[in-house]
Amino acid sequence: MRRLLTQFIFCGFCGLCGWGSPSAVANEAGDTEWPKFRGPAGDGVVPAISELPPLKWSTSERVTWRNELPGSGWSSPVVVGDEVLITGAEKVPGGPAEARSLVLYRLDRTTGELRETIKVFDQSAEDSPGIHSKNSHASPTPWVSGEQIFVHFGYQGTAALNRGGKLQWVNRDLRFPPVHGNGGSPVLVGDRLIFTCDGADAAYVVALSAASGEVLWKQDRPVDASRKFSFCTPSEINVDGQTQVICPGSDCVLALNPEDGSIIWQIRYDGYSVVPKPVYADGLVFIATGFGPTQVMAIDPRGRGDVTDTHVRWTLDRGAPKTPSLLADKGLLYVVSDDGILTVLETVSGDQVYKQRLGGKYSASPVLVGERIYLPSEEGVVRVLQAGREFNELAANDMDERILASPAVVQGELYLRTDKAVYRVE
Repeated sequence: MRRLLTQFIFCGFCGLCGWGSPSAVANEAGDTEWPKFRGPAGDGVVPAISELPPLKWSTSERVTWRNELPGSGWSSPVVVGDEVLITGAEKVPGGPAEARSLVLYRLDRTTGELRETIKVFDQSAEDSPGIHSKNSHASPTPWVSGEQIFVHFGYQGTAALNRGGKLQWVNRDLRFPPVHGNGGSPVLVGDRLIFTCDGADAAYVVALSAASGEVLWKQDRPVDASRKFSFCTPSEINVDGQTQVICPGSDCVLALNPEDGSIIWQIRYDGYSVVPKPVYADGLVFIATGFGPTQVMAIDPRGRGDVTDTHVRWTLDRGAPKTPSLLADKGLLYVVSDDGILTVLETVSGDQVYKQRLGGKYSASPVLVGERIYLPSEEGVVRVLQAGREFNELAANDMDERILASPAVVQGELYLRTDKAVYRVE
């Protein structure tokens, strides 16, 4: 770990400003819904909850329902009202091997029954390039807001449906050659649906009108990365009354004004195929820089322009994740690397609290529920860890099925997507 700037002045300023976690962003869902990737505040932290999910379970115990869907995908489940919504890609009966129907599944939250399959797009065999073994044709997670459901399939397009399942608009104009498939999910900021478009020869961020799907602005990344492709979900934060949309990608992270896409600040680094979603806590933005010289960066978001040399407060050079998103709570940053190393750091100083090898490989992002961290491995073992300054594994629950999707938690209900099925555990 490399210290870049002295901390004590910054720490005092953070205390005076009262900066906190991303939960400061308005959260209308409370503990009754999980409407988007990484939950109500988009940070993997479950709001105050009346009932915890189980500590221990098996494939036959505490499983309320299990549903094997006809299509595949690695998008995470969202839970709204009496439904679980999740996207998938189905093979076309009698069609070419690579052709797909890109769909939205609506499951009954109580029983798991598949209520409806809504076809959003046809993906032709000619328009279905190869994907990475850890990717799918349906990896971005839906976003539900009020009476709208937004579904996104990366370079294949974006659509909005009403809660009744009727298509409101479709945008398939933002085409670019993908590398390894699609990935990042969109974020809704006010009346704008914002997502990254980082492919083989394209690197930009775009905002669509939530009402019509028309392009409101596009912001090119101001670097010429040799490997432009990345798969990051942006994060919305508020700094001194101004909304910033944090958008990591290859060789740079941008903080954008959601109104017009203008760059508020930027930081350059060496990295590509960036996946982890940023988190914001204790006055700092935390990102991971993807493949290459993988790092975790702690960034002061109060700068303007290129702040590479002035606003990086600390970095973690070993144990940074390439895929799982970060988790921050109560002054601690939890970092899980793809190869199963858990590093816990002080958020403001970057000082290491402890490091622990968990075992297994990791792609899913952790979820904090009360004082418990739920963390699925790629091998299908969902570890439950005690949050805090000492390592304590409370349970290890083997689902016996591969897991790459991040979990959803609503009250005492835990929703998991494996390579074979969707589960409700409680």
